[in-house]
Amino acid sequence: MLRQPLLQMSKSARVRHLVETAPVTRAVVKRFVAGDSAADAVRASGALVGSGRLVTIDHLGEDTLDLTQARATREAYVTLLERLSDAGLTQDGQAEVSVKLSAVGQALEGDGEKIALEHAWDICQAASQAGTTVTLDMEDHTTTDSTLSVLRELRGDFPWVAAVLQAYLHRTEGDCRDLSGEGSRVRLCKGAYDEPESVAFGSRAEVDASYVRCAKVLMQGQGYPMLATHDPRLVDIGGALAARAGRTQGSYEFQMLYGIRPDEQQRLADQGEKMRVYVPYGDDWYGYFMRRLAERPANVVFFLRSLATKG
Repeated sequence: MLRQPLLQMSKSARVRHLVETAPVTRAVVKRFVAGDSAADAVRASGALVGSGRLVTIDHLGEDTLDLTQARATREAYVTLLERLSDAGLTQDGQAEVSVKLSAVGQALEGDGEKIALEHAWDICQAASQAGTTVTLDMEDHTTTDSTLSVLRELRGDFPWVAAVLQAYLHRTEGDCRDLSGEGSRVRLCKGAYDEPESVAFGSRAEVDASYVRCAKVLMQGQGYPMLATHDPRLVDIGGALAARAGRTQGSYEFQMLYGIRPDEQQRLADQGEKMRVYVPYGDDWYGYFMRRLAERPANVVFFLRSLATKG
């Protein structure tokens, strides 16, 4: 019941101001965001890699409507990749990056997609030099075709660029089939945006069923599935689908968000599973934070309890 109101609040300038200026909010956000700077992201990544987990890092920001900001985001990623390499964290893709195309120019009028492609290419080149990889984050459904188009272009030079597909969209099972070929890396998540029923499943049961169908397609394909879920039942189903498809540990991976179910993350890593943690950093955290609250009621309870305690 809280999901739709929270997603709407994520778009409200007034609510954003209230949340961002609340004295206790920053302390709560630290559960989900590694910090403001590249140094914070590298520090958090080092700790996770040291525990046997893998990392993908998101420089927070989206829906950029300013070319200067889009260029700054590109440079932030290039700098981050250099620092990760210097820290010895990029070997064998232990730490990679996740990029939202709207943060690097996709939403700009006119040549937005072309600008985003150029900036994403620069980031991929920096990742290649650092010895690691890039995942293109997926955003709301209006950007899906554009994002997949950019993915196809990038894979011409960097075949390891990963896609993200969202199980709540009606189209995604077909997209999984299209992207399940040899060498294709695909992160499957449920989806975290406020989508109309014309393009997305509305109920949790429908989304879960779609997730399982999509995971089955990816596990039976020739690519590298990355199952992003915190749901224990879907984690178990994912493991069962991998075994049924004859996959061994290391031919797929699980992914979870920074600060959510860390004990389960560690348990999977300790059992020999590849477990990658999505680590966001930066000062433009509001939209990301609100979507995390919307995804799980437990996050809302944690936030409200923290407000009451610290207030």
